[in-house]
Amino acid sequence: MNNIVDYLLIGNTRLHWAFNKNSSYKFSHTLVNDSLPKNIDFKKLIWASVGKYPTNNLLKKNQVTIKDINLKNMPHFIGIDRALACFAALSMFKSKLSKNLLIVDLGTTVSITKIDNQGNILGGQLFPGFTTQLKSMEQSTKNLVSPNKLFIPNNKFEISTMNAMLRGVYNSITGAINIAFDRTKDILILCGGDANLIGNSLKKEIKNL
Repeated sequence: MNNIVDYLLIGNTRLHWAFNKNSSYKFSHTLVNDSLPKNIDFKKLIWASVGKYPTNNLLKKNQVTIKDINLKNMPHFIGIDRALACFAALSMFKSKLSKNLLIVDLGTTVSITKIDNQGNILGGQLFPGFTTQLKSMEQSTKNLVSPNKLFIPNNKFEISTMNAMLRGVYNSITGAINIAFDRTKDILILCGGDANLIGNSLKKEIKNL
């Protein structure tokens, strides 16, 4: 019997995929309005959803809900995306639990969740994500336009308005992470759709602290 399965997490603005390829997983992200990837075997697709998305093709018996996640001190109202991130972090780093885990999910909303070295969820922080902050400035300010292309400008102080927006939002996110992260006591884990965008630059920021 072939037990190979694929996974899908439905976010607020993106679909997060994990496809099994030659006994390892290939990860990708698509927008909720994009066409579904080809050759999906829905019978073997395990999925969870935090956002609103048509699930007609998805089998209810393959859905993962908060009831399926067993974590210490987990609030019943926590989002399935945060619960899965915490569960995965504990599974990956359970041999290193002499330190706390600081899990940063960089999505439409940024969630920072802290788990102590006994595996208890201590709580977290929530604030607008990268694109959400940019769109908020565009909607609330007359002369600001959200960039079509996302990148991290090299300079801390930018001349162009668009680059200043990008750098400012990046600084707001990395600043919150740096305040929350204690290198002597924590293991920092990044996930979510903007993890690649922010991760490499954040490594440099932490090294320079």
